[in-house]
Amino acid sequence: MCDGQSIENGKYLKTLILNSEQDTQALAEQLATLPLTGSVWLAGDLGAGKTTLTRYWLQALGHTGAVKSPTYTLVEPYSIQRKDGSIKPVYHADLYRLQDPEELSFIGFDEYLDEPEALVIIEWASRADSYLPPPTLFIDMTQSVSDDNDTEARQVQLRLSKAGQAQGLDLSQLII
Repeated sequence: MCDGQSIENGKYLKTLILNSEQDTQALAEQLATLPLTGSVWLAGDLGAGKTTLTRYWLQALGHTGAVKSPTYTLVEPYSIQRKDGSIKPVYHADLYRLQDPEELSFIGFDEYLDEPEALVIIEWASRADSYLPPPTLFIDMTQSVSDDNDTEARQVQLRLSKAGQAQGLDLSQLII
């Protein structure tokens, strides 16, 4: 794949193919190096790898404990200690079982989004897109079949929003 400034693989849009769980982990490790704040919306069918990517991402950020799926709790909070001693607040949300976007106001979801330096990783954000502010980054995961050996692969499209572009983020350096 080309790493130039083309529309498909440039600074603001990147498409990658993940052929293994190791590729997913490698992508997560690279995402952890980005100075992301705000929300990241993870989209994809059930089984596309959203939770696996998030688990590796949290580990790459420095989380050492278990990573629970927030399918039933809606949100799992993490306070990750950085190398400089500061704490990075990260929230992993799964809105698949959300019945009404207004439920988010009842659990104080706005506070997660308003917290300075926080990263809020949201699976199934489309269930509340009318309620949520625009994300910093969109990640769309699609299952596909690898050309070379008929194994299951994942196509991942990463797209910065205007907020992500304003933060000066650059996706062109993500490679698998």
